[in-house]
Amino acid sequence: MTLPPFSNEPTLELRRKAVRDRLAGALEALDREGPRRVPVRVGGGERHDAALVSVDPGRPDRVVATAAAATADEVDEAVALGVVAARRWAARPPEERAEALLGAASWLRSRRLEVAALEVRECAKPWPEADADVCEAIDFLEYYARGALRLAEGGAVGVVPGEANTLSYVGRGVAAVISPWNFPVAIPMGMTSAALASGNAALLKPAEQSPACGAVVVEALRAGGVPDDVVALLPGEGEVGAALVAHREVSTVAFTGSLAVGLEVVRAAALVLPGQLQLKRVVAEFGGKNCVIVERDADLDEAVPAIVTSAFSYAGQKCSAASRVLVAERLAERLAERLAGAVAVLEVGQAEALGTEVPPVIEEAARARIASYAATARAEGEVLAEVASLPAEGFFAPPMLVTGLPGGSRLLHEEIFGPLLALEAYGELDEALARVDELPYALTAGLFTRDPAVVAKVAQAVPAGNLYVNHPTTGAMVGRQPFGGNRLSGNGTKAGGPDYLQHFVDPKVLTENTMRHGLVV
Repeated sequence: MTLPPFSNEPTLELRRKAVRDRLAGALEALDREGPRRVPVRVGGGERHDAALVSVDPGRPDRVVATAAAATADEVDEAVALGVVAARRWAARPPEERAEALLGAASWLRSRRLEVAALEVRECAKPWPEADADVCEAIDFLEYYARGALRLAEGGAVGVVPGEANTLSYVGRGVAAVISPWNFPVAIPMGMTSAALASGNAALLKPAEQSPACGAVVVEALRAGGVPDDVVALLPGEGEVGAALVAHREVSTVAFTGSLAVGLEVVRAAALVLPGQLQLKRVVAEFGGKNCVIVERDADLDEAVPAIVTSAFSYAGQKCSAASRVLVAERLAERLAERLAGAVAVLEVGQAEALGTEVPPVIEEAARARIASYAATARAEGEVLAEVASLPAEGFFAPPMLVTGLPGGSRLLHEEIFGPLLALEAYGELDEALARVDELPYALTAGLFTRDPAVVAKVAQAVPAGNLYVNHPTTGAMVGRQPFGGNRLSGNGTKAGGPDYLQHFVDPKVLTENTMRHGLVV
């Protein structure tokens, strides 16, 4: 099986009226359809219920989906089926696993408008973000399909006369995938397809805020050719994820979410239960407190729009979003003035409006949490800009730029996950690097400079998993910017990169003495 080189799925050209009309039509069709019903899907069976309800964050009285919540018995059943099915799935030729992923990509590609519309409604993703998320999901499928073929080639090992050595990789068994809502199709598709590509069964527990988007992932994979018992859908609240992590026959946990929940996952997965035959492996991606350094020679025409995009697109609800800007003192006043001007005119509105830059946040609890940080900003610092006029309906949080915060302010150390950006000045570059280095998070970082020596120095010093130079800190592309954090931002597994599938397999080495001593009679 020979595939063409991987390339990223192109996003839609939203400036064209015909494209915009198609998007509007997809949203109207979704609205006519009414709330979706998301079942628990284990093997060939389905069970419907309405234990979970997802709503439109921009109009909370609009129900987008009702979903069943998986029971403990259903978790056990899915794991038991997965243990058996994973052996059969791993024994299939890698070409067949790759074909199933490519089939899922084709299914998703043919429904990209429908799926993007669902993201607009269920997660308040603005159209460009929703379309990009669907494209990223397709990218993961295409990329990991090729990865399955590469993985089957094994690793390079030494050989000597009279001895044959091979290094191969085998799936670990059952992978539990626990995914977030902010990239509601791409991230669960990435983790799930990686597990499948490398010969595992995958049990997906989508975020409780986005069960309908999670259902799309399993639907696409099964439509592509992944057997029913190899991939399951287990919607529910936190106890479903906890049951999966604690199960003794789950071998790998792929988790993306908050640091607090992630540390619980790591602790629970570390326990070895009676009868457990395998150490669990956790593939983890947590949060970030992402800093952008603006050096004294930076081009502000380039820096300002990139910083605003990094901090405020999708209302800052990205683990890669910029949260702190550290600017050289000689540029601080000019940058503050220009950033304030840019923030003040941000378009806050409903996700379905094509001009919207800052949509509502995902739920009321998130809005209240961000409001608490905003109150701290007003009390401790100077608000340089804030969009005061918000839509009357929906979970909106005002974009805010603040400066003058004390060094110990929680706004400078905690992940906010909302549209709030802190600006602070520094004297020498080493001072800025020290502030970055004191943070426990190390996911993304940004740098604006025209000096190659500064680029080299910052690249050497910052611990972030992804450093962007003269570039926004968000929007990592599969195959181009493998993505993952260090320190307490995760275990650096780099989704969308050449090494990611290694986290879902065990290596096996076969050594054979090839010096024959007679014939078998």
